[in-house]
Amino acid sequence: MPEFLSRRNVLTQLGVAGAWAALGALSSDAQAQTAAPSSGPIADLLAAAYKDGEYTLPPLPYGYDALEPNIDQETMKLHHDKHHAGYVKGLNAALKDLTALYSAGGEINSAQATGLEEDLSFNLGGHILHTVFWGAMGPNAGGDPSGAIADAITKDFGSVETFRAQFTKVAAGVKGSGWALLAFEPLGTRLMIFQLKQHDLQLAAGVIPLLPLDVWEHAYYLKYHNVRAEYVKAWWNTVNWPAISAAYTAAQA
Repeated sequence: MPEFLSRRNVLTQLGVAGAWAALGALSSDAQAQTAAPSSGPIADLLAAAYKDGEYTLPPLPYGYDALEPNIDQETMKLHHDKHHAGYVKGLNAALKDLTALYSAGGEINSAQATGLEEDLSFNLGGHILHTVFWGAMGPNAGGDPSGAIADAITKDFGSVETFRAQFTKVAAGVKGSGWALLAFEPLGTRLMIFQLKQHDLQLAAGVIPLLPLDVWEHAYYLKYHNVRAEYVKAWWNTVNWPAISAAYTAAQA
């Protein structure tokens, strides 16, 4: 791949430096497991999301039925094996086509380049968000956070209850398809909640995703139909707070 289309340059040019920071900070920890303990399932999944020169679909860290009854087995299988896999395929294809376009020389078709860059941004955001999403959930999870992540939530939102209510409102307020996201903002060393349209990761530079909630209809429609609020309520029972805490610690580092 030409230097101007390296992973880091492409991500920075597309304004997804925050997502790149998550990959860089967390996956590097996971890749050093022989020297230090794992940073948790999010780091492990991020480390598996890019291998041998291309983006890859990391396996779920639990069974398809592990989040029952909150998220059903059929939804998990379709969501991971079809939707997430589709973003990975689209991401690699967009990178390949952009490389060929810019390497060919001569006059560049700006409409074609713009379309490919949009495909790249869309699929990259989908890949990163879903990778963190799987790691942020788990069986026998839910409840309230503890330790450093609980202290940070209390400091930045007033209380865990206030945070949960605000996050729920952000998720409910997504118009159409998108995400609610808890992320770490390193300049102010604070947690923030963001609302994302589709897979848009046009975040401030360095912002690191910690806890994403997918509110695209494919994430809940088989079980909850059009009642997103019930899905969000049930989803809280799947949040793996130890995984979020490990990711938060890695993000601070």
